Amino acid sequence: MVAEGVYAPGHLGELTQIVSFEMVDAVLAECGAVQERLRKLPARVVVYLLLAGALFEECGYLAVWSKLTGALGSLPIPKITATALWHARCRLGVRPLHALFDLLRGPASAIRTTGARWAGLLVVAVDGTYLDVPDAPATRAHLGKGSNRFNTAGYPQICLTALVACGTRAVLDAAFGPRTTGETTYGRRLLRSLGPGMIVLLDRGFAGNAFLAHTAATGAGFLARLTASRRPPVPRRFADGSFLSRIGTLEVRVIECEITIATTAGRHTGVHRLATTLLDPHAHPAIELVKLYHERWEVESAYFAIKKTMLGRRVLRARTMPGIAQEVYALLSAYQAIRIAIADATTDTDPDRASFSIALQTARDQVVQAANVVAGTTIDLVGAIGRAVLDHLMPARRHRTSPRAVKRPLSRYAYKSLRVDRRTYKATISIDILSTTPISP
Repeated sequence: MVAEGVYAPGHLGELTQIVSFEMVDAVLAECGAVQERLRKLPARVVVYLLLAGALFEECGYLAVWSKLTGALGSLPIPKITATALWHARCRLGVRPLHALFDLLRGPASAIRTTGARWAGLLVVAVDGTYLDVPDAPATRAHLGKGSNRFNTAGYPQICLTALVACGTRAVLDAAFGPRTTGETTYGRRLLRSLGPGMIVLLDRGFAGNAFLAHTAATGAGFLARLTASRRPPVPRRFADGSFLSRIGTLEVRVIECEITIATTAGRHTGVHRLATTLLDPHAHPAIELVKLYHERWEVESAYFAIKKTMLGRRVLRARTMPGIAQEVYALLSAYQAIRIAIADATTDTDPDRASFSIALQTARDQVVQAANVVAGTTIDLVGAIGRAVLDHLMPARRHRTSPRAVKRPLSRYAYKSLRVDRRTYKATISIDILSTTPISP
């Protein structure tokens, strides 16, 4: 079921069927990272060690090695030290993990996947988040730290910006670096993965004239929320309440709407202004576009799976910039492999009902057991991970809302004294398209 000799620890359990030996070997050959002599830790094994490390973020790499080799007791496994693992990761470098992510990234959806497309267009979204890295001299010098008028505080951080398929929450592309650069700069690097047949959902941070123009130039449509201070001209109105306008040199259609969220805690009403390059009001009605924009939050769900479910809100392990890049690409590759496994299992089910936590825990079990590493003569796209997901499908999603709050306060108990409401409420959402220019709230 596993490779022989020193290659035996190089596996990822059932996920090895997605990240196969042949794929990893091809990446290593392309990057010129194949070892010149056979060592105790061949390059292929180190790649799988880094991927397994992304599944077991609570463990050091020596403990991850124990999990990879725990079920291989009958095989002659070399004894490895933490120093040897560090040297092996340094020898491997960043390029092989980057190239592996490039092979795995994509929407992970079929034509019939529920929620993946709207009006025949693949629905994707762009957004950024921040990852904490160790407070080491090298990271502090390169990334800096947050500060106020009194002192610096917190961990150094990197900004991760990703292009996510809203239907499957799979990653189509990603870019990251120092948070001082800003998510829009990294977002421009993701435009290479946009094209005709797609619609990208953008929040206010990406709604600048230059970014919208570059997005439209890819051939993809966009649906972007504009800031409240922006007042686009109204040369022509359509029957559905939207109007034709212009942002810079780009012709767009603007929709102004009032959204009311009603819960047992009260009602909240806000005015939103959306701009899109989909100019035909008959093919793409305004009310449907407003509903579609809610799908942008799927990128937040993807980040939650990476930062909370996989990382457990922990700081990354690596203390050097190349090591951080290597770890982030391994994290994204492992996340994408799990999403592919979920997508294979939910071809006839809404992927929103698939539990990422169940898939992750099952993938971990398969690694510890070194199970289903090589596919049998009959290819089973579902596998143990897919069956676990299908056996524990979540209920259909309900409309819920939760008040915004600081996600990481100085004290986990501070919200009690500050009386911050952290409950989640069932919500009723009503949308009214405005046919006259409203007064901004």
